[in-house]
Amino acid sequence: MPGTASPFTDIARSRRSPRRFLPTALSPSDIRGVLEDAQTAPSNSNTQPWTVHVVSGAARNALAKELLLAEEEGRTSPDFTDGYGEGIYLERAQALGASHFRARGIERSDRDGRSAAVRENLDFYGAPHAAFLFMPALGDGVRTAGDIGMYAQNFLLSLSARGLAGIPQTVLGVYADTVREFLSVSPELKLLFGISFGMADPAAPVNSLRTERVPLRRSVVLHDTPGVLERP
Repeated sequence: MPGTASPFTDIARSRRSPRRFLPTALSPSDIRGVLEDAQTAPSNSNTQPWTVHVVSGAARNALAKELLLAEEEGRTSPDFTDGYGEGIYLERAQALGASHFRARGIERSDRDGRSAAVRENLDFYGAPHAAFLFMPALGDGVRTAGDIGMYAQNFLLSLSARGLAGIPQTVLGVYADTVREFLSVSPELKLLFGISFGMADPAAPVNSLRTERVPLRRSVVLHDTPGVLERP
């Protein structure tokens, strides 16, 4: 009934992005179910512009090796620009990075430790599976990227609903050419980001990290919509 919290509320508000996974592979039925849930995402004029490649097993391990080699050799090839500006968005990104390293017990002065932690991105944080989300060149790409973002959110929430977990990783898109070549993907498809997924490792200290969200008043402007921001 209207106004009643649903199980979705618990799933959405409890979802986390773990940075250490168990190596246990997921069942084919779970992976298919997540993909089917993701496929129900809305898209501009029902274009459904996502092309998704999932790697597991030997393919997953081989791609991780190629990504780590590309990082070592400095072969970055992002399809999209990056950056956080000089204001609040940069501050939030820096705060997350600092929290991440603290949760791992890595000191700010430990450059080797920080570098090793960053490289774990390219081994999918130990996850047994990774999905790569590609998009076609339609217009300026903004609407297409938005559609794929909604697909990804469905994907992530479906994982959570099944007691599983995933983490979206824009850093995987920094090595777009490496990924495209390995997966035999047309250069016409651009790599937006990847999602590593599986079962979160409950014993990993880094997975205890809980990131905060800004208050609604900082991000929502209401027009003739009274009472929303006042708590009962």
